[in-house]
Formats: sequence, C-alpha cells, structure tokens
Amino acid sequence: MPDWRQLVNEHLAALVLDPHDRAEVIEELAAHLDETFVDLRRRGFTEEHAAKRCLSEVHDWRDLRRKIQIARRKEDPMTNRVKQLWLPGLVTFVLSMGFLALAQIFGPKPWILTWGHPPVALFYLPWLFSLPLVGAVGAYLSHRAGGSRRAIFSSIVFPVLPFLAATLIALPASLIFDHFIAHNIAPMALFMALFGWVLGPGVALLAGGLPAQLFFSRRLSSSRMASN
Repeated sequence: MPDWRQLVNEHLAALVLDPHDRAEVIEELAAHLDETFVDLRRRGFTEEHAAKRCLSEVHDWRDLRRKIQIARRKEDPMTNRVKQLWLPGLVTFVLSMGFLALAQIFGPKPWILTWGHPPVALFYLPWLFSLPLVGAVGAYLSHRAGGSRRAIFSSIVFPVLPFLAATLIALPASLIFDHFIAHNIAPMALFMALFGWVLGPGVALLAGGLPAQLFFSRRLSSSRMASN
C-alpha cells in the first residue's frame, strides 16, 4: 500500500504555507487518497491499478499547489492574528502573572534596588527565573500557529506590554506636574518602575523566547530540506 502522506509531502514540498496549515493540507489530501485507494481495492482493482487511479485524480500538482495557496491566503487575517499573537500573548501573560503571584506569596522577599529616596525597584528573583520558560512557551505557540517574526517577538514580551503602556501614559503627566509640585518624586518612581517591571522582565522573557524561536526555525528548515 502506498505511503500517501510521504507521496503528497514530496509533491507539495514547495507549498508556501505556515507549518500548521501545510501539515493540515497534506494530512487531508493523504487521507482522501487513502480512502479512494481502499474503495478501489474493495471494488476489485489490483493494488497497482488502484494506485494509478488515485494519482490520476491530481492532473497537475503545480496547479494544485497554486490553488491551495490562493484559497488559504483568502482566509480571514483576523483569525490568523488571534492564533499567532493574541492567544499566545494571553497564555504568556497568564503564566507570568501566575508565577508572580506564587513568588509574592511563597517566595523570599524581593530584592530592592534604590535610587535616591524613596524611588525603588522591586525584583522578585524566582519570578524572573521563571520568565525564560514563559517566553519560550510564547515563542512555541506563535511559531506553531505560523506567526511571523514580529508576531513571535510580540508573543514573547507580551506580559510586559501592559506595564510599558501604563508607564508611557503616566510619565508625561508626571513630568508636566513636576513643575508645579515641590519635590515631586513621580518621574523617578516611574523610571524605576520601568526598569523593574518592563526592562528586567523583558530581558528575562527574551532570554528564553529568542533561543526557542531560533531552535524552532532551524528545526523547520531541517524538515523542509529533508522533505525535498
């Protein structure tokens, strides 16, 4: 009995789709050919003639590749964005906040970095050590969904984006009111918050996410070379 999956994979090796969609197309077409082959065998065809009849259903593999790519590209781009960015980002955010809560409840006291008095930056070291794993999870989920490099990067650093947005919104206001309030410490406090809740965690997330992205990209390239 022919290995339909291997055969389809060889004929569609040049199919330009994200890994998930490409595997889905190959599985569906291989399953269709397999069902047709089994049906023909039941009707009395020899294995050789049944295989030829199955292959004759695809008159032009190049034209089939083109039609598949056109059909897939017409899918709703919002659905792809959800799968490639928002869902992985939400998972990394929930994991990050979960590990932070555990570190605050069960972990040691945070490491405190002071700059003057009283602006400080708090670092929950167990939480920071867990963030490389969170970043790797975000990279994996986005890559598996066929995300671009930008989508994968955004999924990795997604947990710190709300803190970055809040700081960037509050910082201009604090700088404006600093001229009217004596000894205003808000600007320095915001800079310390940016350091403790955005830059530090962001580096930790990237420390796990970027190597994971590189690993998955090389693995995909190796699979494509093997299939060719």
